[in-house]
Amino acid sequence: MRLSSEASAQPNYLLITQFSFFSILISQVDEAGDSVPLHETYIHHWAIVRYYQPKDEYQKNNNTSNTNITIARNSGICQDDVLGQYYGFGSETRKTSTFAPDPYGHEVGNPAETPDGYEERWFLNVHAIDTRGAVDKLGCTECRCDLYNVSTDEYGRPLRSDYRGGLLCCYDQTRCKVRKGFQGVKRSLYLKYTVEWIDWNESILPLKIYIFDVTDTWNGLISAKHDCQNEYQVVESCKSTDTGRDRCIDKKSTRVSIPKDGYVVYGVAHQHTGGAGSTLYGEDGRVICSSNPIYGEGKEAGNEAGYLVGMSTCYPEPGSVKILAGETLVLESKYSSSQEHTGVMGLFHIFVADQLPNSLKIFDHSSL
Repeated sequence: MRLSSEASAQPNYLLITQFSFFSILISQVDEAGDSVPLHETYIHHWAIVRYYQPKDEYQKNNNTSNTNITIARNSGICQDDVLGQYYGFGSETRKTSTFAPDPYGHEVGNPAETPDGYEERWFLNVHAIDTRGAVDKLGCTECRCDLYNVSTDEYGRPLRSDYRGGLLCCYDQTRCKVRKGFQGVKRSLYLKYTVEWIDWNESILPLKIYIFDVTDTWNGLISAKHDCQNEYQVVESCKSTDTGRDRCIDKKSTRVSIPKDGYVVYGVAHQHTGGAGSTLYGEDGRVICSSNPIYGEGKEAGNEAGYLVGMSTCYPEPGSVKILAGETLVLESKYSSSQEHTGVMGLFHIFVADQLPNSLKIFDHSSL
């Protein structure tokens, strides 16, 4: 998949037949196949979305524009199609595990779930930001509106006066401020990805994917609405040169729940630079999963100093972490507040199984 070296890329499409996928490994590379470091091109996020499309419409349009598509979202609780992707990470991709342990898998391509006359497809959307020559690399990756000289969103609608930065200011083809006289070399970048999968069979236990957002306004009432905002702003609250300590931490929390009992088999948070970790708590205060950032220390791809390059993951022992239907969970996201951060995210992904395995069986994996 080709990436734009300026802002973001158009989706790539994949036709699906029935199988179970276990993990997705993604990295950004140049034309020679070499990994590109985040301090040259920053991956703000990528998302894989599952959808159904009439068979004849794809042949006519070869994309999802102006077509009658139906999003097959995850099991999450955010409104409409907000955060409906199956997988999605960002700068932390290279050092974050996405593997679903045996004997679990994500069932896709089930003909019984596909509407008549439709076929299942997936698309991959990538938001990449070229920061070569930028006057403020962090500001560019946080999509600060003044650095992009933007006052309207991609649809021409005026931004609210208190919106200092985020996705509304760094949409496709916008450009971040660079040093005077800087002339960057135009280049093509590509997304390299590997999907581990096997043909579906009855021995595989299906997983549900839930994505929670710390900006969700749900108040715990059955009739209350979810309003996930995707991003928020961290206001500078103190001065500190050590962002790894709790002296300068912004804490944001919300309540979430799932509609059906299940066993947690995987958990991970998604944060941006400045992130100081995120935890999902049960109603009784128990820790369901705590996911902490990994920061780079060098210059090479995957270890870029000052960048968040990975998030720790949770793989509980089978049956050890169960969530009850309607249980009120608490999601907490922490960021350093030693300086302002715009457009940060506080998402949390969990894989949940309805049942436990009778025994663990090791599968042979193939690559797609």
